[in-house]
Amino acid sequence: MSGQRRRSPLGIANGAGSAKHGVEHWWLERVTALALVPLAVWLIASLIAHENGTYGSAIAWLKTPTVSILMILLLIALFYHTALGLQVVIEDYIHSKLKILVVAATHLGCFALAVAGIWATLRIGLRG
Repeated sequence: MSGQRRRSPLGIANGAGSAKHGVEHWWLERVTALALVPLAVWLIASLIAHENGTYGSAIAWLKTPTVSILMILLLIALFYHTALGLQVVIEDYIHSKLKILVVAATHLGCFALAVAGIWATLRIGLRG
């Protein structure tokens, strides 16, 4: 009887309890946010340091291996964090079957933007 007191009425009726996916999503949001802090500080500091640079100096800067790797990591963390956050907003405010389609479109859009950014970074970084 004590086990049933901790479960919701719907969980008791379904016999399913918690789906246990919310905690993983919450942790992923925190991990990506934590990864974004030093990456964003690095990007802002780098942009300030190259404030008066030319187009050629910006390309030369992005061609360095460390900068290219950090930029790719920033793009991955940024768009994954964006997809996770938008999914939460969509799930909170859309209460129809359209929700699944909107979440899928949002994830696909974030993935496409990440791929485009990574492709551009690699194209600049690997150009001889």
